[in-house]
Amino acid sequence: MSQSSSLTSAPPSKGKPNHSLASFMSNYGIVIAFVVLCLVLSVVSPYFLGVNNLLNVLRQVSINGVLAIGMTFVILTRGIDLSVGSMMAFSAMVAASFAGAGADYSLILPILLGLGAGLVLGSINGVMVARFAIPPFVMTLGMLSMARGLTYIYNDGMPISSLSSHFLWLGQGTVAGIPVPVLLFATVFILAWFVLRYTTFGRYVYAVGGNPTASRLSGINVRRITFSVYAISGVLCGLAGLMIAARTSAALPQAGVAYELDAIAAVVIGGTSLAGGKGRIIGTLFGVLIIGVINNGLDLLGVSSFYQQLVKGAIIVIAVMLDRSRIANA
Repeated sequence: MSQSSSLTSAPPSKGKPNHSLASFMSNYGIVIAFVVLCLVLSVVSPYFLGVNNLLNVLRQVSINGVLAIGMTFVILTRGIDLSVGSMMAFSAMVAASFAGAGADYSLILPILLGLGAGLVLGSINGVMVARFAIPPFVMTLGMLSMARGLTYIYNDGMPISSLSSHFLWLGQGTVAGIPVPVLLFATVFILAWFVLRYTTFGRYVYAVGGNPTASRLSGINVRRITFSVYAISGVLCGLAGLMIAARTSAALPQAGVAYELDAIAAVVIGGTSLAGGKGRIIGTLFGVLIIGVINNGLDLLGVSSFYQQLVKGAIIVIAVMLDRSRIANA
């Protein structure tokens, strides 16, 4: 499937020039909404455009951003992953158990184990969906519960704290003044953008999501692609687990609850279609930033967290309605 410079939708077909205002808003509306939102918040709050506040926003969205990138791969293939929050928590527990302040292990071992834990759980999702045709919603809903149970079993429901300073650097360190979590998020974003835009695997992801039957008949190994996107999501859950444990100085068994909603919201707000085959990773980036800016703006304005949940839920519903509208008008 060919690519275009638009941010949130699949490229228009050859021979069908599309210069309408509706098409422009469909492709770039997310950017306009982000700019307008920032302008409004900069007017109502004098602290919004402060360097420290902007860095804080980027730091806060980094974990959700890593999860959302994995979710983008899954949704592009018509799937969904409801287990990312639980897999993140389990990966954090596994990594933190080898990253204690008194442990003799290097930083590499906790990182490998955290990523490996996410890969194993994500691969189980992939095998069950791709090989045994279990609906993604059902499989990942089951994994949500199983991974959370494993997280509590792993350390008898107790948190793991007193982590080494080397490990804490992953969540609290800086490089040239830029927080390490922001750099990790940026690295994952660039890799995902390159894979989806310039590699055969990326084209196959779009093709499988667009029409799995035609993809199979054209020789694409649909099962392998489907398995791979869930494995990728699992690995990124492992990375997010490392980041959240290092940022909070502890691995908590209840960490990551409802993170799947933020990840799905960011992907859908960014224009990736729940019907699969259409979307851009840069759209997910702006979706993550919009959610982060809204949360930050509501905090600055002193809005209760209860109302923040209400606003976030309404945004998800509106984004899904817009997606349905785009599909109906396609």
